[in-house]
Amino acid sequence: MIRKLIISFVCVLANCSTILFAQNRVDIITIDGAINPAASEYLHRELEIAPENGVHCVIIQLDTPGGLVNATREIAKDILGSPVPVVVYVAPSGARAASAGTFITMAGNIAAMAPGTNIGAASVVTMGMRSDSMSATMMHKVTNDAVAFIKSIAEKRGRNVEWAEKAVTEAASVTASEALKLNVIDLIAPSLDSLLIAIDGKEVETTSGKIKLQTAGAQKLFIEMPLRFKILDKISDPNIAYILFIIGLYGLFFELYNPGAIFPGVVGGICIILAFYAMNTLPVNYAGVLFILLSVILFLLEIKIPSYGALTIGGVISFVLGSVMLYESELPFMKVSWEIIGAVSISTTLFFVFAVGMGIRAQRRKPAIGREHIPDSFGVALDDFENGNGQILHEGEIWQAFSTDEIHQNDRVRILKVENLQMTVEKSE
Repeated sequence: MIRKLIISFVCVLANCSTILFAQNRVDIITIDGAINPAASEYLHRELEIAPENGVHCVIIQLDTPGGLVNATREIAKDILGSPVPVVVYVAPSGARAASAGTFITMAGNIAAMAPGTNIGAASVVTMGMRSDSMSATMMHKVTNDAVAFIKSIAEKRGRNVEWAEKAVTEAASVTASEALKLNVIDLIAPSLDSLLIAIDGKEVETTSGKIKLQTAGAQKLFIEMPLRFKILDKISDPNIAYILFIIGLYGLFFELYNPGAIFPGVVGGICIILAFYAMNTLPVNYAGVLFILLSVILFLLEIKIPSYGALTIGGVISFVLGSVMLYESELPFMKVSWEIIGAVSISTTLFFVFAVGMGIRAQRRKPAIGREHIPDSFGVALDDFENGNGQILHEGEIWQAFSTDEIHQNDRVRILKVENLQMTVEKSE
């Protein structure tokens, strides 16, 4: 009897152990796109609350072409200082951990890649800086700083330090299988499930001590990026920031041109603020911003000053130059696409040349009603003028009139001006 009770108790403990084991929570965070402050803040927040939520392990599924140096450093620092084990998984097949992604991948407690992925090309130029915008000495300092940073990461995680240095100095890049042979990563896994099985039982070093991973059959929780970070991530796209900037200029222009419209001013103000936030996170060349502002001024001058198209041509050239120079980066994902530049340039040119021009010409047009439209119109004398004074009929109304010409009844007269309900006229041939 006692023996049966002991056996039953052992079975219950085993079942409880299995249940607890199956309920180990693994959070999966996806970073798909450029590394920017929004991605950095999002990852920082998730790693910060992971211990409070009882997370056993955090997996960062990564696919990035690169990003900004400061954001990359913040993410690597958070991963290295996390008390919860962090696994960086470059996936799915076809994904890459280029540039900033190399630093992030090597910072993980465990670095894994899916088949058909690649890692490397972490030179400073590909991390949001331009070599032609700084002196040789400064470029040398920045490169050495990046080399020291990635070497310290590789040393801490026991990975290939020599290759890590080449990734920065020579823009070395390798496939997943080559990365595994070179000890750049720890394993290759075709899927998340296979990754959880492969890392099960591995012991990793965190800031809270050594932790043995128990991930086989763990509960997977995919953490969606909060709406606030999604918005910040989207507007940090160079193309979106550029469009917001142009819309903001349009809105403010309309509000200043037509005070009291309110809606254009509100929309323009919001877009300008969002654009400035995004530009604060991007390598902006403010000469490009000034060129765009200059183009708007030239378009406005074209409307008010007849230059026979010279100001318009200057405005178009200035607008295109400003758009091309807006971001200081040699990477395509850090520049405004030519399609957007072309579309916005054409629409802006047409808008200022035709729409605004027609509006201002309409304002300059002679009024069709009211006292302002009377000068240069015509009337008929109702009697012979005596001492220059008489009466005329104008659009069914009788007016007192004065003229230095000799005017007789039924003569056609031209109205010169209206003062104090009296018209000054002259005889019309």
